Amino acid sequence: MTELQEGQKAPEFTGKDQEGHDISLSQFVGKKVVLYFYPKDDTPGCTAEACDFRDNYESLNGKGIIVLGVSVDDEKSHKKFIVKHNLPFTLLADTDKKIVEAYGVWAEKSMYGKTYMGTNRKTFIIDEKGNISHIISKVDTKNATNQVLELLKLS
Repeated sequence: MTELQEGQKAPEFTGKDQEGHDISLSQFVGKKVVLYFYPKDDTPGCTAEACDFRDNYESLNGKGIIVLGVSVDDEKSHKKFIVKHNLPFTLLADTDKKIVEAYGVWAEKSMYGKTYMGTNRKTFIIDEKGNISHIISKVDTKNATNQVLELLKLS
């Protein structure tokens, strides 16, 4: 699979949100979308990133930016994560790994000398026409919102 590039059309997807509803990228044409991929609900880095987006959600929303988080956790796990941390945005359950594979973030990882498949943390900013305007490969989990706003020159 070739790696996605800025300027490319963002791959269309449909996934289940924390309530079991279908959410498709095409629903957000005309809006900027922050599509962020993270490894696992309620782990330290993922919680820091989600809470940073939560703490800045009103500002992002006020600028017309939609925040969507994606991991391979299921809907029940997402619901628990949202309730525990009072997250005001949608998390998509990609249990069949179609979205992570389409975006090239499902990859071999290693920890403590063991290799395994997992989700690489990466953020895609998708413009109003459905094109990838920016890709953040080195996500600063505690300052994820600032990374987005600086790239969009909205900070």
